Amino acid sequence: MELIVFQERGSGAQKIEGVQKFAEEIRIIEIVSIDIFLPDFIENPEDFINKDFTADLVLNFLKHPDLVDYLVSLCNVKGIPVVSAGKKCGGFAPFTCCGLGKSRRLGAYGERFGLPEYKVVLDNDRIVEIEVLRGAPCGATWDALLGCIDCSVEEALTRIPRQVQYFCSADPSGFDPVSGKSPVHFAGYVHIAALQKAIAEAGSGSGL
Repeated sequence: MELIVFQERGSGAQKIEGVQKFAEEIRIIEIVSIDIFLPDFIENPEDFINKDFTADLVLNFLKHPDLVDYLVSLCNVKGIPVVSAGKKCGGFAPFTCCGLGKSRRLGAYGERFGLPEYKVVLDNDRIVEIEVLRGAPCGATWDALLGCIDCSVEEALTRIPRQVQYFCSADPSGFDPVSGKSPVHFAGYVHIAALQKAIAEAGSGSGL
C-alpha cells in the first residue's frame, strides 16, 4: 500500500515514524511538508498543494483550514481516501488517530492503525505477553504496553491510561465541547477499553 503524507512544520513526524516502524507492508512514497509562514486566509491553496499526486491513501496532518479543505476536496475528486484525525472535514476524520474505525477503503493502513486491539497471554493474574494487533500510528500503543508486561491485571489496567497519555502526540488542550474530553483523555480511554477486552478474551480462553 502506498501513502502520501501532508504536514505543516513537522506536524506528522511522529506518525510518519510510527507507520514506517510498525507496518512493513505500507510504503510512504511522498511527504509534502509546508514549512513557511501561512496567512490567516489562503485564497489560492493550489499555490501550496500540487494537485498532481496519486496514492492508495492520504494522511492529512495539515493544520490550516483552507489547506485542509482543499486537500480533502482534491482527494474526493481523485477518489483517494484521506485520514484527517482531529479535523472537522470530509473523509475519515476521527477524534484522534487511535479513534479510527475499520473500513475496507483504508486497506492495510486501516487494518494496522486505529482503534487499538491486542492479544494478551495470562499466567494466573499476570500479563506475560501482549501482541498489538492494531494501534495508534504515533506508536503510543506499542510504547505504552511495554510497561504492562509482567504486571498484574489490576496494575496494568491502572497503568495503561497513564502510559498512553505520556506517549500520546495529541494536543491535550483540544477539548471536544460535546464529550468534554481532550484527545489525550480519549486515547487513554480507548486503550484501557481494548486492554479490558483482551484480558477478558484471554481469561475465557484459559478457563479462568
